[in-house]
Amino acid sequence: MEQLTRFEQVEKDATTNGALTRAHEALRDAKRIPFWIDQFGRDQATEELTHHATTDLLVVGGGYCGLWTALRAKQRYPKLEVTLIEAKEIAWAASGRNGGFCEPSLTHGRANAAIHIPESERKYVEELGETNLEELLQTLEELQIECDIQPHGVIKLATEPHQAEIIHNLASTDDTITQLEGQELYKQVATQAAPIGAWAQAEGVLLNPVKLANGLREACESLGVTIYEHTPATKLHPVTDGVAVSTPKATILAQRVALATNGFPSLLKRTRLHTVPVYDYAIVTEPLTKEQRASLNWELEQGVTDMNSKFHYMRVLTDNQGKQRILLGGYDAKYHPGRKIKPQYETSEETFTRLAIHLEEFFPQLRGIKISHAWGGMIDTCTRFFPFFTQSHANKVAAAAGFTGLGVAATRFAADVLLDLLYNEKTQRVGTTLVKKMPLPFPPEPFLWPSIAFTTHQMVRSDRRGGKKGPWLWLLEKLKLGFDS
Repeated sequence: MEQLTRFEQVEKDATTNGALTRAHEALRDAKRIPFWIDQFGRDQATEELTHHATTDLLVVGGGYCGLWTALRAKQRYPKLEVTLIEAKEIAWAASGRNGGFCEPSLTHGRANAAIHIPESERKYVEELGETNLEELLQTLEELQIECDIQPHGVIKLATEPHQAEIIHNLASTDDTITQLEGQELYKQVATQAAPIGAWAQAEGVLLNPVKLANGLREACESLGVTIYEHTPATKLHPVTDGVAVSTPKATILAQRVALATNGFPSLLKRTRLHTVPVYDYAIVTEPLTKEQRASLNWELEQGVTDMNSKFHYMRVLTDNQGKQRILLGGYDAKYHPGRKIKPQYETSEETFTRLAIHLEEFFPQLRGIKISHAWGGMIDTCTRFFPFFTQSHANKVAAAAGFTGLGVAATRFAADVLLDLLYNEKTQRVGTTLVKKMPLPFPPEPFLWPSIAFTTHQMVRSDRRGGKKGPWLWLLEKLKLGFDS
């Protein structure tokens, strides 16, 4: 038997109880740009490349993966000449638009690892993720990169009755997870949307995404990395001494090339079917009053998510004036036919309205609060939900992609893998299934769009049926295929 989920019912009631009108009013003056970039972005970009150049290592892409690759290259091989090029500006895409959830898992969680990673490797891969996050935080401390780290993990909410059993199972099988019910949950985060939750205290940290990117950029430059912005790479050409990389105004001759271009069309045509661009959206409130802030409890400022297939994520954040606000994102994950990536997709008034209505459901004590920022951004989804790696041009080129919304920490791990591959370092990590095996590709159009639409419908139907997956989702799991943000 199907019944509307909590949030579907909330939307249905919104036209009669005034929530829809309040959502439109809340969003009326919101900036349709990313909060992080608006508040913490740099004033001026570096120059574009206009002259032919040579380098030992060329990194293509100025998001987290590219920045970490350049930084780790200089840390591991100090004498290496490293150049980074970015098509627009550093961290303008996913790295400047995400929620700032920095998690240890490299596999989108244990349940997903159980599908894609052999049992003999799972413990090691899990340890790789934990070590990666520890080293990431250590690096930030050593380089004095201040990015507002909140170290208290994530609270997962059961907003539907059937999800209570999932919470029980999580808490009973993992001693780092604490079950919270009733007042115990309310004391941690005063939400009306769930009677029970699980506090995963070891599930990473929260941080300021743009402060992290700015800090990594400064660290790269301090170590001698040359950075050019507004310099897209358009083509790779094999040459005797390495790889020639074309840009609009010049060519770069590099001995090695690391591709870190997220979900944008890959310079390696062989991997173009392995990712699809999916748009995710978020809103941020105006600064909270003292009374509003006190009404939320939430003193440890954990990240908060729910257990739905169409899930939300939320957090407390601090703006550039030291005032606190609430970020709510997720729920909708939009794919546009033809794998299209366009600036207009970064805005979805329908989704912004939906999130504003849902915010009131989570926190009715904030009713009437205005939204200051509303934006979207592209995620590079792959069928297994965690990054994959590939090489080309006689192993002089290596690429990483497919982070599927969990790239804040995993990009650092990916950077080390790319360097291992490019410089033939026989590390244990490059021998894992995580690195050696590619995910199955998505189908080409015109088959992709209806496949994703139908899968999304079945995910929603599963939530309506108390978590029962149905034959289509069961088949996809058996085939090790999926769609997520």
